[in-house]
Amino acid sequence: MKIEHYDTATDLARCFALMRELRSKLTNEKQFIAQVQRQQAQGYRLAGLEQDGKPMALAGYRLLENFIHGQFCYVDDLVTVSESRGQGIGATLLDHLAVIAREYGCGQMVLDTAISNSGAQAFYQRVGYTALGLHFYRDLT
Repeated sequence: MKIEHYDTATDLARCFALMRELRSKLTNEKQFIAQVQRQQAQGYRLAGLEQDGKPMALAGYRLLENFIHGQFCYVDDLVTVSESRGQGIGATLLDHLAVIAREYGCGQMVLDTAISNSGAQAFYQRVGYTALGLHFYRDLT
Protein backbone atom coordinates (compact mmCIF):
# COMPACT_ATOMS: atom_id res chain seq x y z
CA MET A 1 0.00 0.00 0.00
CA LYS A 2 1.05 3.52 -0.73
CA ILE A 3 0.58 6.59 1.48
CA GLU A 4 -0.78 9.69 -0.25
CA HIS A 5 -1.88 13.19 0.67
CA TYR A 6 -4.99 14.48 -1.06
CA ASP A 7 -4.79 18.18 -1.86
CA THR A 8 -6.56 18.94 -5.14
CA ALA A 9 -10.29 18.86 -5.87
CA THR A 10 -9.72 15.83 -8.10
CA ASP A 11 -7.85 14.03 -5.31
CA LEU A 12 -10.54 14.92 -2.77
CA ALA A 13 -13.32 13.64 -5.04
CA ARG A 14 -11.64 10.21 -4.92
CA CYS A 15 -12.01 10.30 -1.11
CA PHE A 16 -15.68 11.25 -0.87
CA ALA A 17 -17.24 7.77 -0.81
CA LEU A 18 -14.88 6.50 1.89
CA MET A 19 -15.20 9.61 4.07
CA ARG A 20 -18.95 9.22 3.80
CA GLU A 21 -18.62 5.82 5.55
CA LEU A 22 -17.42 7.77 8.60
CA ARG A 23 -19.39 10.98 8.20
CA SER A 24 -22.85 9.87 7.09
CA LYS A 25 -24.11 13.47 7.02
CA LEU A 26 -22.01 14.01 3.90
CA THR A 27 -24.37 13.82 0.95
CA ASN A 28 -22.84 16.03 -1.71
CA GLU A 29 -19.38 15.56 -3.21
CA LYS A 30 -18.98 19.21 -4.21
CA GLN A 31 -19.89 20.39 -0.72
CA PHE A 32 -17.42 17.87 0.74
CA ILE A 33 -14.63 19.21 -1.48
CA ALA A 34 -15.48 22.82 -0.60
CA GLN A 35 -15.46 22.04 3.13
CA VAL A 36 -12.14 20.20 2.94
CA GLN A 37 -10.68 23.16 1.07
CA ARG A 38 -11.93 25.54 3.80
CA GLN A 39 -10.43 23.26 6.43
CA GLN A 40 -7.15 23.08 4.48
CA ALA A 41 -6.90 26.86 4.86
CA GLN A 42 -6.96 26.16 8.63
CA GLY A 43 -4.18 23.54 8.46
CA TYR A 44 -6.23 20.39 7.78
CA ARG A 45 -4.48 17.66 5.78
CA LEU A 46 -6.06 14.52 4.36
CA ALA A 47 -3.80 11.48 4.08
CA GLY A 48 -4.60 7.96 3.02
CA LEU A 49 -3.34 4.50 2.30
CA GLU A 50 -4.03 3.43 -1.26
CA GLN A 51 -4.17 0.09 -2.95
CA ASP A 52 -4.39 -0.05 -6.75
CA GLY A 53 -5.12 3.68 -6.87
CA LYS A 54 -8.07 3.47 -4.45
CA PRO A 55 -8.08 4.98 -0.94
CA MET A 56 -8.39 2.13 1.57
CA ALA A 57 -8.06 4.32 4.69
CA LEU A 58 -8.19 8.07 5.27
CA ALA A 59 -7.03 10.28 8.10
CA GLY A 60 -7.76 13.98 8.35
CA TYR A 61 -5.34 15.69 10.70
CA ARG A 62 -3.89 19.01 11.86
CA LEU A 63 -0.56 19.91 13.41
CA LEU A 64 -1.43 22.25 16.29
CA GLU A 65 -0.14 23.77 19.50
CA ASN A 66 -1.94 24.65 22.72
CA PHE A 67 -1.25 24.89 26.46
CA ILE A 68 -2.71 21.47 27.23
CA HIS A 69 -0.66 19.37 24.78
CA GLY A 70 2.12 21.64 23.54
CA GLN A 71 2.77 20.76 19.90
CA PHE A 72 0.54 17.89 18.84
CA CYS A 73 -1.18 16.17 15.95
CA TYR A 74 -4.96 16.19 16.17
CA VAL A 75 -6.71 13.47 14.16
CA ASP A 76 -10.08 14.81 13.01
CA ASP A 77 -11.12 11.79 10.96
CA LEU A 78 -10.02 8.17 10.63
CA VAL A 79 -11.83 5.65 8.45
CA THR A 80 -10.98 2.37 6.75
CA VAL A 81 -12.96 0.73 3.97
CA SER A 82 -15.54 -1.36 5.80
CA GLU A 83 -14.57 -4.68 4.23
CA SER A 84 -10.91 -4.13 5.15
CA ARG A 85 -11.33 -3.26 8.82
CA GLY A 86 -9.38 -5.38 11.27
CA GLN A 87 -6.43 -5.81 8.88
CA GLY A 88 -4.16 -3.20 10.45
CA ILE A 89 -4.66 -0.53 7.79
CA GLY A 90 -5.93 2.14 10.21
CA ALA A 91 -3.11 1.40 12.65
CA THR A 92 -0.57 1.70 9.84
CA LEU A 93 -1.99 5.06 8.81
CA LEU A 94 -1.91 6.34 12.41
CA ASP A 95 1.72 5.19 12.68
CA HIS A 96 2.52 7.15 9.51
CA LEU A 97 0.89 10.25 10.97
CA ALA A 98 2.97 9.81 14.13
CA VAL A 99 6.14 9.92 12.00
CA ILE A 100 4.97 13.15 10.35
CA ALA A 101 4.02 14.60 13.74
CA ARG A 102 7.43 13.82 15.24
CA GLU A 103 9.14 15.44 12.24
CA TYR A 104 7.21 18.64 13.05
CA GLY A 105 8.16 18.51 16.73
CA CYS A 106 4.88 17.16 18.05
CA GLY A 107 4.96 15.27 21.32
CA GLN A 108 1.46 13.78 21.19
CA MET A 109 -1.26 12.41 18.98
CA VAL A 110 -4.76 13.48 20.08
CA LEU A 111 -8.21 12.43 18.86
CA ASP A 112 -11.81 12.18 19.99
CA THR A 113 -14.39 9.46 19.59
CA ALA A 114 -17.98 9.18 20.71
CA ILE A 115 -18.56 7.77 24.18
CA SER A 116 -20.94 5.27 22.56
CA ASN A 117 -18.35 4.07 20.02
CA SER A 118 -16.86 1.19 22.00
CA GLY A 119 -15.40 -0.43 18.89
CA ALA A 120 -13.30 2.65 18.11
CA GLN A 121 -12.29 2.96 21.75
CA ALA A 122 -11.06 -0.64 21.80
CA PHE A 123 -9.15 -0.06 18.55
CA TYR A 124 -7.43 3.09 19.85
CA GLN A 125 -6.47 1.35 23.07
CA ARG A 126 -5.05 -1.60 21.11
CA VAL A 127 -2.83 0.73 19.08
CA GLY A 128 -1.47 2.59 22.11
CA TYR A 129 -3.88 5.46 22.82
CA THR A 130 -5.14 6.25 26.33
CA ALA A 131 -8.41 7.93 27.26
CA LEU A 132 -7.52 10.89 29.47
CA GLY A 133 -10.72 12.90 29.70
CA LEU A 134 -14.09 13.83 28.32
CA HIS A 135 -14.69 16.28 25.51
CA PHE A 136 -17.61 18.60 26.27
CA TYR A 137 -19.79 20.35 23.70
CA ARG A 138 -22.38 23.10 23.82
CA ASP A 139 -24.76 23.38 20.87
CA LEU A 140 -25.15 26.99 19.75
CA THR A 141 -27.88 26.47 17.17
